[in-house]
Amino acid sequence: MLVTFYGAVREVTGSMHLISTESDRVLLDCGLFQGRRRETAEKNRVLPFDASILTNVVLSHAHTDHSGRIPVITQNGFTGRIVCTRATHAACEYLLPDSASIQESDANYLNYKTLRTALSQKALPLQGKNEAAPDSNAIKKLLKKGRHELNVETIRGLMAQLRLETVKPLYTQPDAAKALTFFDPYPYRRTVEIGNQMTCTFYDAGHILGSAISMITARKNGRPLRVCFSGDIGRFDKPILNDPELVFAEEDRDVDLLIMESTYGDRMHEPVADLKGQLLAVLEETLRRGGTVLIPAFAFGRTQVLLYVLHELYNEKRLPRVPISVDSPLAVNLTKVFAEHPEVYDRDTQTTFLSKGQNPFQFDQIRFVRSVEESMALNREDKPQIIIAASGMCEAGRILHHLRFKIHNERNTILIVGYMAQNTLGRRIEDLGRAYDQSGRRGEPPTVKFFNKDYPLRAHVAKIGGFSGHADKAEMLRFLKQSNLRIRKIALVHGEEQQALHFAESLQGEGYTVMVPRRGETVKVG
Repeated sequence: MLVTFYGAVREVTGSMHLISTESDRVLLDCGLFQGRRRETAEKNRVLPFDASILTNVVLSHAHTDHSGRIPVITQNGFTGRIVCTRATHAACEYLLPDSASIQESDANYLNYKTLRTALSQKALPLQGKNEAAPDSNAIKKLLKKGRHELNVETIRGLMAQLRLETVKPLYTQPDAAKALTFFDPYPYRRTVEIGNQMTCTFYDAGHILGSAISMITARKNGRPLRVCFSGDIGRFDKPILNDPELVFAEEDRDVDLLIMESTYGDRMHEPVADLKGQLLAVLEETLRRGGTVLIPAFAFGRTQVLLYVLHELYNEKRLPRVPISVDSPLAVNLTKVFAEHPEVYDRDTQTTFLSKGQNPFQFDQIRFVRSVEESMALNREDKPQIIIAASGMCEAGRILHHLRFKIHNERNTILIVGYMAQNTLGRRIEDLGRAYDQSGRRGEPPTVKFFNKDYPLRAHVAKIGGFSGHADKAEMLRFLKQSNLRIRKIALVHGEEQQALHFAESLQGEGYTVMVPRRGETVKVG
């Protein structure tokens, strides 16, 4: 049995690893790369193998850096199944179409910019006539429907007529709908055939709803060979979900290769018990300034944990009475998915909310924003409030529009509650905000560029690491030491190079055999 590492290798996005036997090719995850537009576009569009060779895909969880390239393989010859947990399937029914919508919107906007520039620079033949280049207002009127909607059909027609290179989306919403027909969900601890003498059993990873540790077993000459894929390992004692599984079935205990995440391999989070106090401190300080707390958060997982903690503060009568808006149609839908799967909630959630007939994610101060018009009105509001909006790394979505209106005002706070990958807008805001604070906020504020414009970062930037859905270094060590697994070798993935190498060194000091693979590297199992 061979394992080849294709994504999330010495980086944290694009999770993808291929298990090969004499008769089967099983892919572990099929995630999107995130980061610099040109670099990630090339990575996402080109598969490192022919999709038709794949037998099946085992999906650890629904986050798009693990699932977001599934429509790419299903439109390029894949005929197998996407094996996952039931909650992961339910989440992907919203996440994949949303990802497709973002791909389409990004492509349409880039095409609009290309055509607008071409029309404004010189006279171009339109409709077979030589016409002077129109002014900017005339161009906008031609290429837009109203103020905000692009006239996509006109843009496509003019680009074809003028022979301009067109950007195509990675996949479309119909492609995402097709991909969802390949999903084959199962409960935890159910053993499923995924190839010839190859099975998979899911165990709870505790990262997000439905996240799984995948135990892959293949047989060669009657001997079992076992690869355990951790996916993303969750934190212990966090709200809503059960802890990562530590007790595995006897037949799954002997692991030849553990493919393990290392996102926080060199650092520790704040204790989970401190989350409420830290969040409350940021809220109170910002609201005293008369500002808005703007929270970029992943629509799936982080948003629901925030709502849970805010609800606890509300019930304890400690939450300041200001409006709280969840501005993400996707987050609204995924919160429904959470509500539909109480079977995976931990005991505290059952006791704190469900036993009292309360929805953990809904209370009086919460407003769920769906329409563009509501979101635009929220942008313009200049009053103390709390806004939770996607995307979590500030790379797309409504969070960008809120930043455009709030980032320049020192009364406001941008509260970071999750991991910001390298080369994302969120990471730039985090790093620049930290440096500005360390300088005593003296001198001109740093600037960040998005929407093709530079914005001064006068808003305060705060970070609460305890909200992370990823285990920190100590918690990953706890998983290794307290689980009943017997592990021969560990391959560290899903961590930037510094984190992965640091964690590898720590594990070697604990007596583990560890490697940090490079992209395209293959290891033999057994």
